Amino acid sequence: MQATVPLDHVALGDRPLIVCDIDEVALEFLTPFRNFLLSRGHDLLPRSFRLHGNIVTLPDGGVTADDLVAILLEDFFATQEDWQGAAELAVDTLTALGREADVVFLTAMPPRHEAARRRLLDRLGLPFPMVATEDAKGPVVRALHRQRPLPAVFIDDISRNLQSVRDHAPETLLVHLMANAQFRAMMPDPGDGILKATGWADAAEHIRRHWSPGRP
Repeated sequence: MQATVPLDHVALGDRPLIVCDIDEVALEFLTPFRNFLLSRGHDLLPRSFRLHGNIVTLPDGGVTADDLVAILLEDFFATQEDWQGAAELAVDTLTALGREADVVFLTAMPPRHEAARRRLLDRLGLPFPMVATEDAKGPVVRALHRQRPLPAVFIDDISRNLQSVRDHAPETLLVHLMANAQFRAMMPDPGDGILKATGWADAAEHIRRHWSPGRP
């Protein structure tokens, strides 16, 4: 499988590469999304590691239909600048890592909301280049890194994205990171070869050890 998303705007130097997800990794997603849902007469209940089936209609608590969930997600992304903020330590950690490596954001958000997300990231102090696609992430990471003889890192909160990169760019360090502690505790084991970071400080230690193996 080849990546079909345009990557011409991403210029890499002779440095390690960090490809980083955005929602629930660089930005909080689940907490602001729940606040958004409450403003629309719905709620998100931490009953299992999924959205569909856990979004309910208030005040009766009935499960919200999948087609309405899709509409609510679309409305949230359209107004994300009013709701989302940076995850704890994300700005400081990525800024510091960005002095040692190239950082590229790779988000599964629909590309039609790319301009709003770009404004939000810039406002929060996260000016790194961004790729927005709903395609599998593994081929995109492979196309970005191009098997260069330099360390590569991929950070995401969703197992299938980490597994996709493991399949297509197996030399990449895979780091699971998720801002929301309630949902993180319910996440199934992502599988072999994937590190589970407790937060951005822990993730940074794993990343720096990856490109400096002798580091204490």
